[in-house]
Amino acid sequence: MDIDSLLGRATERLAQAGSASPRLDAEVLLGHVLGVDRTWLYTWGDRAAPVYERARFEALVAVRAEGHPVAYLIGEREFWGLALSTSPHTLIPRPDTETLVEAALELAPSARGRLLDMGTGTGAIALAFASERPGWQITGIDRIEEAVGLAVANAERLGIANASFLVSDWFSALPADGFDLIVANPPYIADSDPHLMLGDVRFEPVSALVAGEDGLADLRRLIELAPRYLLPGGWLAMEHGHDQAERVRQLLQAAGYREVASRHDLSGQQRVTLGRLAG
Repeated sequence: MDIDSLLGRATERLAQAGSASPRLDAEVLLGHVLGVDRTWLYTWGDRAAPVYERARFEALVAVRAEGHPVAYLIGEREFWGLALSTSPHTLIPRPDTETLVEAALELAPSARGRLLDMGTGTGAIALAFASERPGWQITGIDRIEEAVGLAVANAERLGIANASFLVSDWFSALPADGFDLIVANPPYIADSDPHLMLGDVRFEPVSALVAGEDGLADLRRLIELAPRYLLPGGWLAMEHGHDQAERVRQLLQAAGYREVASRHDLSGQQRVTLGRLAG
């Protein structure tokens, strides 16, 4: 069977299983198995698929058809142009979170500074920012030891030297010596949200997704605690649910933050809200 036929059959199977992007999923999985990019697949689609690699590919397609995320199956996801290793211990980096990176870069025009990434997971936000601001010192923290190990490995593999990571339950492992900017993509989904039963999130760690108080508990706590660790005039920027922006702005304003505003994601939803500590 040639590569085009193999991809066509896999695409049909994944479409029947309910994949939102069956052809892309099939191409990413086959490219992973063959060690080639998607352009190669387009160019050499008439080539015969090797027997061993075909078996591996079909096994991955079967698991993907059960709903398992592609990023976990291949152990990698691209974010901000960086190839990040992934694992079931962390959330899968998503394009909408690049909105938070864009906001952070806007808030960091100076050549030097210090940024803290709360709940760093794969290190996606910290490493994306670090790659754009080499003069800044970035610290990423996570309470999950395996997540911190993964972030460290990603930094080393990508050769990003200005980001470091450590295990910390909230701010417990940090001295209150001041950051210019704190960013976070905390859990913000209510435990009753039906989306928890759909798509990739079924396989992602619940602790990284769900928060109490209708998803606002961790956002509220960040807003309350961050001033102890921000320099005067420092910024707090947080990702949140598409319907939470107004409430997050109210919480920031009530806590005394200034210049409170929200940013829209790729689909036009208000996805990131930020505020500045009084100088």
